[in-house]
Amino acid sequence: MTEHLALVGERHSVPGFDDVGPRRAMPSGGLVAMGNVRAFARDLRSGFAGLWCGQCAYLTHAGPQYAGIVAVGDVYALLMAYLARRRPTIFVGTAKSLYVAPYGPFERRVMCRATDLFVRDVPTAQWLRERGVPAEAPGNVIVDLLDVGDPLPAPDPPMLALFPGSRASAYPDAVKLAAVARRVLAARPEYSAVLSVAPTLSVAEVLRRLRADGWDVRSDDEVFAFRAHHSGVVLHGCTGELAPLVRLASIVVGQAGTGNEVAAAAGVPVVALAASRLGWYRMRQERLLGEALRVVRDDVDLASRAILELIDSPLTRERMSTVGRERMGGPGGGAAIAEVIAARLAR
Repeated sequence: MTEHLALVGERHSVPGFDDVGPRRAMPSGGLVAMGNVRAFARDLRSGFAGLWCGQCAYLTHAGPQYAGIVAVGDVYALLMAYLARRRPTIFVGTAKSLYVAPYGPFERRVMCRATDLFVRDVPTAQWLRERGVPAEAPGNVIVDLLDVGDPLPAPDPPMLALFPGSRASAYPDAVKLAAVARRVLAARPEYSAVLSVAPTLSVAEVLRRLRADGWDVRSDDEVFAFRAHHSGVVLHGCTGELAPLVRLASIVVGQAGTGNEVAAAAGVPVVALAASRLGWYRMRQERLLGEALRVVRDDVDLASRAILELIDSPLTRERMSTVGRERMGGPGGGAAIAEVIAARLAR
């Protein structure tokens, strides 16, 4: 039996991988790094302290029943895992990269206590090993997400894939990205567009907001969750996995985190909207993905013009594709890490 404790947010269980322990969605969605004090303050007002105490108590008391602990994400997850007092304790560091910001001295001390350490890319692993932290980078587990999900027929290639994200901000972002796609498709009718609705979102709420923005929404599509019409433009909606959309997309317009990274890994150029280029989260993603990501101002007109320019610039798209694959690395990390975990547990 494998069990999962979501330190931040809630999760829909899958067979053989059950959710356990206290969990609750926080306003920040877990994005409280890099000095994001305001996000952490909102979490505190929403009961983070009580949630943290409950999770600490669960790990302390339930820890002895587990054969091992795997912490995925950042060093905070690893610190919490140590409360279970079980060996092996394995760390899969997906949240940091040398491209963005190096692990600090305190983080490195914490990491050295783990039985096995895996980080997301080779430059980060090499940098850590030079400082005495025995990290490995067998492959980026995010790249493995490209193999998840059944094939999906494209409505009409080429295609824009719209990824508004999975947090509460995804509702207004979905409407905004739909408006951007409407302008792009009006100028480039050979393109189609598909809006991805994450499992954490309410499809009914997305449809309500699209209708309020003037879309005629219908849910009788045989392939997609819905389709919406506005001024001669058709927008399809999808509630499945991201990877099938990424595999079909020519360009991704995304406010997502993981979704944008999966797209870059597949060599798909990514465009993201940001109120300010100094916004810490988008700045982090821009550093991580390099030229594979183009950040434009959070404005429908400016964003649509930037996408049209990208459509008309095949050499730029090719460069973005190459950089995305280079930055994200190759697949196979999930299988390699799973083999190490299985071997540790067998001992």
